[in-house]
Amino acid sequence: MNGTLKRVAIACLVMFGLLMANVTYLGAVKAEDLRTDSRNVRAFYARYAVDRGWITADDGKTTLAKTVDTRNATFRFAREYPLGKAFAHVVGYFAPENSTGIEGAERRFLDGSHPDLIVRRAVDLVSGKPAKGASVDLTLNTKAQQLAYKDLASTGKRGAVVALNPKTGAILTMVSVPSYDPNPLALANKAKVNAAYRKLDKDDQKPLLNRAINLTYAPGSTFKTVTSAAFFSDDGSRNADTTVDAPDALPLPGTTISLHNYHGESCGGRATMVEALTISCNTPFAKIGMDLGYDKMKEQAAKFGVGAPLSIPLLVTPSDIGPDQGKAALAKTSIGQQDNQMTPLQMAMVAAGIANQGTVMKPYLVNKIVGPDGGEIDSTRPDELSEAVTPEVAAELTKMMTNVVQHGTGTAAQLPGITVAGKTGTAETAPGQPSHAWFIAFAPVEDPKVAVAVFVESGSAGSDATGGQIAAPIAHDVMQAVLGQ
Repeated sequence: MNGTLKRVAIACLVMFGLLMANVTYLGAVKAEDLRTDSRNVRAFYARYAVDRGWITADDGKTTLAKTVDTRNATFRFAREYPLGKAFAHVVGYFAPENSTGIEGAERRFLDGSHPDLIVRRAVDLVSGKPAKGASVDLTLNTKAQQLAYKDLASTGKRGAVVALNPKTGAILTMVSVPSYDPNPLALANKAKVNAAYRKLDKDDQKPLLNRAINLTYAPGSTFKTVTSAAFFSDDGSRNADTTVDAPDALPLPGTTISLHNYHGESCGGRATMVEALTISCNTPFAKIGMDLGYDKMKEQAAKFGVGAPLSIPLLVTPSDIGPDQGKAALAKTSIGQQDNQMTPLQMAMVAAGIANQGTVMKPYLVNKIVGPDGGEIDSTRPDELSEAVTPEVAAELTKMMTNVVQHGTGTAAQLPGITVAGKTGTAETAPGQPSHAWFIAFAPVEDPKVAVAVFVESGSAGSDATGGQIAAPIAHDVMQAVLGQ
């Protein structure tokens, strides 16, 4: 009898242990999956029972996302986006089953579930008030953001605009075109939201894609700034006035073809570095890249942040100069072609690093987190990402880029009374297809406050698109807006 009781007791203990293990597994391991499961009706209703924090800009003065009390017993709070398309890719949307952009990246602050808000959550629970989240204030310059969107959208072209504060890394504008209205995706109605999403997802123009950070493109001649940086960094005696070979045609090793300058133009056979960048010669920079070698080119690109994983807090697709495929491929890589692929954010970081005396700051979108009581919970402290070049090299690059805007291909970016440094880019895509158009810049040269990259995607830029004609005027307007002119 005792043996039977022992076996029963052991069996009960084992079953109790398994039960506790299952409860622990469901409560600790699977809790988040169960909470977010689309079949969880309770979770669906609970999403709209929270007085979600607002998303703002301009130190809280401009509202980008807000919560409205509907007084509806089922769906108490609704989400609205008063400035719509211009901010959609950054702010994102709060949908019945998911959230994107800042709405997703900072969801725990916005819905009040972050550990820093646990006391507030407990107070709301005890008092019977709806849970209230914290607000997220962004670094965006509202005026510049809206102007960048207006300029790019009015052309009917696909593209992106990114502007940074070169001294802090704060993102002042991040625009992607085409865009979308986030309001239909934030309704408390799964059927309507799914229908709106499917329509956007099937659109050939792909408006849901954030072209500023999630797609990479050949950077064209804007990458010559990186090649120049590698050239100067390799030998301290070199500067903007160093003379280099600039043949009309550069034979590519191991091939029967030669690389030419844009539209077959001549750069005179020899040119100073400042002259070569000003008129955007291809052959000298292609030869420089081949002479330096793949490893030095890749190392220099990495110092500007190329290949580094970035969260701003939105995830950024890494940029890449491509694999080592020999000298001929490296020649094209060095002028922003071949498999060289950059995000617009990355090229803005290149401009910002040069502007900031060679130091690249880590880019960020969140200025501060403000609690429901108005008190500041957290704020972003500027952080160095890397030292791309020495201050001396940065000064030589600045001299060259300033000449591009004053006397070369970037004159459309000139600002009255302000010295601007910049570089145009025209990146070939496929044979017979339109080129990408780029422009990177910063201003004022003497005390930089804004660095910008403007990108216009192939297929919509026109058959003879150049960064100076298409992208530079947009950069002009964005810099002017940031500088308050």
